Amino acid sequence: MIINHNMSAINTNRVLKFQHWNIDKNMEGLSSGMRINKAGDDASGLAVSEKMRTQILGLRQAERNTEDGMSLVQTTEGYLEEITNIIQRMRVLAVQSSNGIYSDDDRQLIQVEISQLVDEVDRISSQAQFNKMNLLQGDFGRVSTTASMWIHMGPNMHQRERIFIQTMTARALNLKDVTGNPVTLSTAGEANRNIGVFDAALHQIAKQRADLGAYYNRMDHAAKGLMTAYENIQSSESRIRDADMAEYMVDFTKNQILVQSGTAMLAQANAKSQGVLQLLR
Repeated sequence: MIINHNMSAINTNRVLKFQHWNIDKNMEGLSSGMRINKAGDDASGLAVSEKMRTQILGLRQAERNTEDGMSLVQTTEGYLEEITNIIQRMRVLAVQSSNGIYSDDDRQLIQVEISQLVDEVDRISSQAQFNKMNLLQGDFGRVSTTASMWIHMGPNMHQRERIFIQTMTARALNLKDVTGNPVTLSTAGEANRNIGVFDAALHQIAKQRADLGAYYNRMDHAAKGLMTAYENIQSSESRIRDADMAEYMVDFTKNQILVQSGTAMLAQANAKSQGVLQLLR
């Protein structure tokens, strides 16, 4: 019987310390809800999880970017719809003025409305903005070298698409001449010729609206794809990083029992040394 080294107590204390560490780890997982809280928990799992988390955050922002792009397209299309309505009215007036029953005075009255409508087209094109950016002044046209409207539709580098929006001023639509004067319907012949001008303007706007519709549909599909990818990668990251709460609770309960039994056994191991006192009495 020895007293300097109580090996039973030392061994029990070592195991008890490990059980306390296990309980601390269980409590960390249960409180955070995560299986991996630091690199030491699962180094390779953390590396994979962090790469997935990077993609998750990027996908979420790319989805917002795409939805913002859809809003820009909708805003632009709304302005173009109003310009279309104005030019349709101008075409009706041109058809009316082409009729020979109207006098020059009658056509002058029609011209007053035409001039106002041309000015309204310019007003809309100059004030059509999204986030303080002019939409219809040619800033985002194919020939523009000063600015580009890029919509970043993915989580990684170079995953972006460009939106082209042509100039839609009265001059660009040939509703004004090079000197800035509006189209005139002062004679039946001029009114007849300008029906073709209005048709060309309507065709130009319709083509731009069709392009915008194609952009919108593409971004709509892209946004849905981004949401699906976000959900799938989030689910994969969760399986790697998140804690199984039921499993952690079972392990926590087991470790609690082991700590309690270890504490009791440590008391028994320490009690063994008390037997030496009986020999000294």
